[in-house]
Amino acid sequence: MNETKAERKTIIVGTRQSALALTQTGQVIDQLRGLCEKHGLPYEFEIRKIITKGDRILDVTLSKVGGKGLFVKEIEEALLSGEIDLAVHSMKDMPYELPEGLMNGAIPRRVDPRDAIIARDGLTFETLPQGAKVGTSSLRRASQLKNARPDLVLESIRGNIDTRIRKLETEGFDAVVLAAAGLKRMGWEDKISSYVPEDVSVPAVGQGALGIECRANDEAVRELLALLNDRETELAVQAERTFLGALNGGCQIPIGAYATLAEGAGGEAPLLTMTGIVGTPDGSVLLKEIRQGRDPEQLGLEIAEALRTKGADRILAELGG
Repeated sequence: MNETKAERKTIIVGTRQSALALTQTGQVIDQLRGLCEKHGLPYEFEIRKIITKGDRILDVTLSKVGGKGLFVKEIEEALLSGEIDLAVHSMKDMPYELPEGLMNGAIPRRVDPRDAIIARDGLTFETLPQGAKVGTSSLRRASQLKNARPDLVLESIRGNIDTRIRKLETEGFDAVVLAAAGLKRMGWEDKISSYVPEDVSVPAVGQGALGIECRANDEAVRELLALLNDRETELAVQAERTFLGALNGGCQIPIGAYATLAEGAGGEAPLLTMTGIVGTPDGSVLLKEIRQGRDPEQLGLEIAEALRTKGADRILAELGG
């Protein structure tokens, strides 16, 4: 293409204003710029910072704030109004149901989905002392960690990841648990003491993946984002999000799911292996199901139904899910 600078279209990219959100948005824009250069597409990018409800309320645990989409609603409203053209979200923040007129235009390749421990003296999950004080903002993490180590004292800890890391010193925590993906995107991998094994703490739905949301009728942006999409990550996240939707899960419920792919032989669809969990906040009950399948939506529905049969319905009813 021979478009001049003046003819280049500016795409407005909406994001939360935390350091992590801005960093991962910048990384997505760098990838999009590379794709534009490769394919001769006439786009420039501008970041628009948006404050969400989840960013404003920092003195209450996420499970008590209530509602879904705490970190995306205001950004989605900006998309619908045309104030922005696309939005970069952490996929685990996105509710299952998107507003009418919006869609996930791309799910880039996932990075590390695990939970990571930042601890005093390089302690691991296994070597944390009896009664260690551990900070987390997630009911899912608290449920699974308490189930594996009932002796731990789990306390809610909110704020951006740098704030939570500082609280390790200022508030007497022995360890804090964060998503490995965020730490790695920030270049803070060296702060990680250890990783929580995935069989101990099943990740949040979509953890480690980003969702690039756009208007369903914006063909130009959809065509651009299609170049960024990673099919394997899309299939895995589709299975996880179907599971989430089937259980009507939100941040008030300890729920997790993680799917991986193995390439199918003989031209078959890839084989997915997925683990799903539902637990009680105190970790006294933790229901888990592991299954395989080639249809991501069917797999998500099957695991959700299997957990309902095991007693997830009772937990969901008690917690308002």
